Amino acid sequence: MQNKATAVWTGGLKDGKGEMNTRSAALRSAAYTFKTRFEGAEGTNPEELIAAAHAGCFSMALSKILGEAGTAPERIQTEATVTLEQQEGGFAITKVHLNTSAKVPGCDDAGFQDAAGKAKAGCPVSKLLKAEITMDAQLES
Repeated sequence: MQNKATAVWTGGLKDGKGEMNTRSAALRSAAYTFKTRFEGAEGTNPEELIAAAHAGCFSMALSKILGEAGTAPERIQTEATVTLEQQEGGFAITKVHLNTSAKVPGCDDAGFQDAAGKAKAGCPVSKLLKAEITMDAQLES
C-alpha cells in the first residue's frame, strides 16, 4: 500500500511560499511559508501535518488493541504535540507528546494504560519517528 502527497516551493527560504497536496484531496493547495513554520503565523506546516498523522495513527492503533482485549472504545481523542528544535546541523523533530483520553466501557485504568503503551510502540508513525515519544493517557468515566 502506498500513498502520495506533493509539495511545491517557490522562492527563497524566508520570502518564498509553498503548497502541499494529497492524492485524496484532503489537502488541496495547503499553503505554508517560513512564517507558518518557524514564527507561528497562521497556516499549516509539515510538523503540524506530522502531528495530525501521529494522532490519527495512534488512535486507530489504540482502538485495535482495546478491541482485541474485548473492550471496544466508544471514543478516543488524541492530541499530538510535535517539537521542532534547532540543533547542530539544522532543525530536527526532537519529541512528540501524545495526550489521549478515551471512553472505554468495561476497561480499567491498568488495562487502558497497557493498551496505550502497546499502541504507542506499535503505531506505524511512532515507528517512523526517531524522536522521543512521551504520552499521557486518561481513561474517561
